[in-house]
Amino acid sequence: MKEQFLALLKTINREGMNDLIDFIGKTDFYFAPASTRFHGNFEGGLLEHSLKVYEILVEKVKNCSIDINVSEDTLKIIGLLHDICKVNFYKIDYRNAKNERGEWEKVPYYTVEDKIPYGHGEKSVMMLTEYIKLTSEEKYCIRWHMGFTEPKELYGTIGEAYKKYPLALLLHEADLEATYFYNI
Repeated sequence: MKEQFLALLKTINREGMNDLIDFIGKTDFYFAPASTRFHGNFEGGLLEHSLKVYEILVEKVKNCSIDINVSEDTLKIIGLLHDICKVNFYKIDYRNAKNERGEWEKVPYYTVEDKIPYGHGEKSVMMLTEYIKLTSEEKYCIRWHMGFTEPKELYGTIGEAYKKYPLALLLHEADLEATYFYNI
């Protein structure tokens, strides 16, 4: 999967992309989980989740009932990198749990160690713009990819963002489908 991910990134024609690829290689992106317990909570979950979101997003755009005029580069950036905020975010800790024989033992689990507490979608936008220039549409898509899991006070803003950039809604849907249909 790492090779597939890198091959897709290397086709993006954006200044700074090589620096971004180098940055990703110095993080835990390829073996990090996608979450602590909700989906993709296994080694490599973030990589698998990112590829699945991209795959679903491409199909959603192709089959959308309205015309979504978007570049392949944009689809790759928002699909593959929407959760870049999760690099170096999780750590393994241990807790006691009973094994199948009823004996207590230490077992590993993922926990959060947020060294850059800047939110989620907005953190991904911030991190990406340190390397590449994003279009307005890409910023909106990545910022609002969590959709209505955001606080209810933001629902009006999210709705306006989705009206302005319908691709942002499709990214949110692709993220949900990868999470709930594929558990990654």
